[in-house]
Amino acid sequence: MSKKTLPPEVRAEDRIVIFQEKAIRRVWHNEQWWFAVADVVETLVDSADVRQYIKKIRSRDPMLDVNWGTICTPLPLLAPDGKMRATNCANTEGIFRIIQSIPSPRAEPFKRWLAKVGYERVQEIENPELASARARELYQSKGYPKAWIEKRLRSIAIRGELTDEWKMRGVQEGKEYSILTAEIAKATFGITPTEHQKLKRLDRIKTGNNLRDHMTDLELIFTMLGEAGTTEIARKKNAQGFINNRTAAREGGTVAGNARKALEAKSGASVVSKKNYLNPPAATSAEIAVTAFIETQAEALAPVPVDKPGTRKRVAVKVKKTVQALQGKKKGRGKQS
Repeated sequence: MSKKTLPPEVRAEDRIVIFQEKAIRRVWHNEQWWFAVADVVETLVDSADVRQYIKKIRSRDPMLDVNWGTICTPLPLLAPDGKMRATNCANTEGIFRIIQSIPSPRAEPFKRWLAKVGYERVQEIENPELASARARELYQSKGYPKAWIEKRLRSIAIRGELTDEWKMRGVQEGKEYSILTAEIAKATFGITPTEHQKLKRLDRIKTGNNLRDHMTDLELIFTMLGEAGTTEIARKKNAQGFINNRTAAREGGTVAGNARKALEAKSGASVVSKKNYLNPPAATSAEIAVTAFIETQAEALAPVPVDKPGTRKRVAVKVKKTVQALQGKKKGRGKQS
């Protein structure tokens, strides 16, 4: 991708990200950010010659060296001399792979984090309920309402069922999935996902905002109806391949679209909303106090960082039970008075 083909929304200031107080150059390529490998390595090592250091880590890690051409892609970045020059870049996955090969104390926190993430992923494969629990905790930490969270998690399950069906019926992941998803959305809401994102003022490039993470309750409900309807229609018609599943997607979306129009006619309000969760509702003072208490207890009971997540979870469970017990006593006193 040349400088001329960069999307106009990628401004000069967006091509730099600050990491550990150092500037990392980046470029938007193939729908994701790619980072200058040399810039990332330089932040993690003490070396007067970063290029030579990169050669050394490649020589120490044969598998990294063999896959270097796959992990890294030369992309145009602004060089110190002010000119655009082809620079080895890697996406987030590639950068993490490179970091694993860096024997530097500064890289250790990343390696421990990657190990933790990998361990949690193995746990989730063995027990899928853990994935839902962690997703719920993540949304709660961001301030999303609990009722909304349950709908969002349900929408994820329905989406997963639909994509499993597509895979089994010969639809190719990637572009074909995107086209079918857009067909459902267009029939459901009357606008494409891209138009929906613009309506909600989401910035895909700068923040990677997921449209569904910014939908209202009703938007989530009709999204689920459109995708669940598509799954059912595909099964009933035994749709095979992209073309037949595209027809099923339009029909499934139309079912949800008709329901949306009926509701709008009765309520007099549009289901499609500009509302987003870019600035989630602030937590109540009580919720902030509980969170602070849990964190301080976790710090006190688990001086070793690795033990803190488990300790935090145990403290949170105890606090929840205590609050519920106190609420029960309060209700009991109210009935006696």
